[in-house]
Amino acid sequence: MKKLFIILFAGVLILPASAQEYKGARAKSQEEKLNEEYCTGLFKSAEGTILDVSSSTNAGGYTNVLDWLQGRVAGLQIYTSGTGVTIPVIRGTVPGIYIDEIPVSLNSLGILNINDIAIIKVIKNPFYGGFNGSGGAIAIYTLGG
Repeated sequence: MKKLFIILFAGVLILPASAQEYKGARAKSQEEKLNEEYCTGLFKSAEGTILDVSSSTNAGGYTNVLDWLQGRVAGLQIYTSGTGVTIPVIRGTVPGIYIDEIPVSLNSLGILNINDIAIIKVIKNPFYGGFNGSGGAIAIYTLGG
């Protein structure tokens, strides 16, 4: 009887086990929802960090959008030049700057009211959707879009 029990037990161990797998839809994260709502084309498919500025309680206290970004995105450094222009740097390179997916200069960020911004998407990898793409991109989406 003991040998039969050991043989049966060994046979049970050899049988393959299968776990249940849920194949239904999973809930989208807030970041995925914002990406679908605001981003299009290459900006939608590019991997990046999305920050919801419109729901930030302290965003209104900043005079510059780049000052607000300081310390919120890993690898993004903010410098101020001798002329007072704020310069973002990702991995040693100045990224392309976009407002509603239109390329703009760094000087344009100074006139942009932070209360008009919905989200910011920081793309750290090379982004070839416009100029200066090898250094990544900072895409700013306004509430009026």
